[in-house]
Amino acid sequence: MGVKLIKVSALYFVLGVSLGYYMSVAHAYHLTGVHAHVNLLGWTSMTLAGLIYILFPKAGSSMLGKIHFWLHNIGLPLMMVGLFLLLQGNSALEVLIPIGATCVLVAVILFAVNVLLNVKKEEVEARFQK
Repeated sequence: MGVKLIKVSALYFVLGVSLGYYMSVAHAYHLTGVHAHVNLLGWTSMTLAGLIYILFPKAGSSMLGKIHFWLHNIGLPLMMVGLFLLLQGNSALEVLIPIGATCVLVAVILFAVNVLLNVKKEEVEARFQK
């Protein structure tokens, strides 16, 4: 899961920077919320989760890690498409925002539970004593 999260986060990084570029060129600053969420929940959060899953393989290979990965990567695009359209004046798919946000929230809660259960101080100490 760690490598998968980092690879997907790189795509979110490209998307976030591309959206920021578009916003600058088109003066479409009303899309700042989408830009920020793509960069923070996509690029930054997924990269950090990926690194944690690599450093702590038990967390990365757990069922919680797998569910976290899928919920995060289903919820974030749903939420961002809904928010993008809403900010463009189209409320037809506004329902995607709370659906996606709920998926991401549950994913983040499962990530936190996974860290609490499967990230152990002893693994860090053993890794750095080698």
